[in-house]
Amino acid sequence: MTTKTNSSYGDKTNMTQQAVGLFATHMQRNSTMNRLVGKMPKGEAGAEATLRKQTTQHMPIVRCQDLGKKMGDEVTFHLLNPVNAKPIMGSHNAEGRGVGMNLSEDRLRVDQARFPVDLGNAMTDVRSPVDFRRLGRPVAQNLMDRYCDQSMLVHMCGARGFQNNIEWVVPTENDADFSEIMVNPVKAPTKNRHYLADGTGVQLFKENAGEVDITSTDLFKMDTVDSMRSVLDQIALPPPVIKLEGDAAADDDPLRVWMVSPAQYNKFAADPSFRTLQASALARANQAKGHPLFLGSVGLWNGFLIMKMPRPIRFYAGNTMKYCASYSSEAESSVLVPASFGTQFAIDRSVILGGQALAEAFASARQSGIPFFWSEKELDHGDKAELLIGAIRGVSKIRFEVDGGNGKEFTDYGVTVVDTVVDNLAGT
Repeated sequence: MTTKTNSSYGDKTNMTQQAVGLFATHMQRNSTMNRLVGKMPKGEAGAEATLRKQTTQHMPIVRCQDLGKKMGDEVTFHLLNPVNAKPIMGSHNAEGRGVGMNLSEDRLRVDQARFPVDLGNAMTDVRSPVDFRRLGRPVAQNLMDRYCDQSMLVHMCGARGFQNNIEWVVPTENDADFSEIMVNPVKAPTKNRHYLADGTGVQLFKENAGEVDITSTDLFKMDTVDSMRSVLDQIALPPPVIKLEGDAAADDDPLRVWMVSPAQYNKFAADPSFRTLQASALARANQAKGHPLFLGSVGLWNGFLIMKMPRPIRFYAGNTMKYCASYSSEAESSVLVPASFGTQFAIDRSVILGGQALAEAFASARQSGIPFFWSEKELDHGDKAELLIGAIRGVSKIRFEVDGGNGKEFTDYGVTVVDTVVDNLAGT
C-alpha cells in the first residue's frame, strides 16, 4: 500500500515537520560551500565535538550547533598558541622551569534572518496559470540557501566586492543594512594573509600613492600558484591543511583548497597544462573515495585543489579595498583600485582555505527547536497569504592573535587571499 505524505492545515506539528525538512535540505544540498564542511567526528577522539554538535576541524568550514536555551547568542573558539623551548640537558635542574602556555580567543554571534514571500490573493489564484502556494516554499528555500552561501563567501574573503546583480541577496557594503545582514563584522585580511599577483609570482599586499600596487598584467597564472606554494612552505605557522574523509594520501600529500572567481578560473584553464591538473584531481579523487569536493571542473596542482567560487568578489576601477597595514593590529586602512583600469580591467579576490578557516554557528528557533523555521499566514480575512522562512545562524572568519616567536600577529587562521587582475568583459 502506497502512503502519501499529508499534513492538514492547522496541525500543531506542521512547524517542526516543515522546519526539519528545510534544515535537512539546506545541510544536504550539493553546493560548493556545503562541500567544504566535514562530517561530525566519530569515536572516542570526536566525542566532545560530537556532544557539542561541531563538525571536524580538518575542513575549511567548522559548523557548531552548541547554542541551546539560555546559552546566549555567541560561540567562543580557542587556539593554543605554539609553544617553543629548548631541552634541559643532563643533571641541570628542570623543576620550576616549565614552558608557559597561553590561549587566543575568537567568537561569533548568531542572529535571526527571515525571508517572507508573498503568495498572492484569491484573485491571483483565479487569474494565474500556476499555484503560487506550491511555488512559494522552493523560492524561499533558494533565497535562504543563497544568503547562507554568500555570507560565508564574503566572510572568507574579508570583503563583499562590488559586483551586484539579481543573483546576489547579500547587498554591497554601501547598503545601510549590510552590517546587520552579515551579523558579525566582515574583517579585511590580516597583513600576513593578504597577497597580490606580481608579474611571475606574488607579493604581500601593498599600496602605491593611494592605489593598489597592481598592474593589468598581474593575472592568475600557473606561476601564481607555484609562487604561493613557495610562500606557504617558508612562512612560520602557515594555514593548516585540510583532511578529506577517506583520503588515503591526506598525510603524505596534504591539500589546501584554492577558490578562484570564474574569470580567474577561465584564464587559468586556458593554460595547456590545465588538462594535466584535471587528471591529477581525478586521480586524487579515486584515492579519496570520490569525495564530493572533487566534483565539477577542479584542478590539482602543487598541493592546491583549485575550484570555482560561486560568485566573484570583484573590485572595479575607483572602488575602495580595505586592508590591514600592520601585523600587530586589526585596524583597517583603505586603498583604491587603479583608476587606469577603466572599464576594461577589475580585481578579483581568490581565497586559499585550510582547516578551520570559517565558523558557522546555529541556534535553535523557539518555533521549531532547530535552526530553521517556517511560517505560512493568511491575511485580510483569508484573501491573501504569505510564506516565511527563517534561520538563526552566524558566520565569522576564524582569527587569532598568534605568538609565532617574533611577536604577536593577528592571523586569519585558515584563510589566505590572493588578489589578481581580470578582464572585465561583462563590464559589470
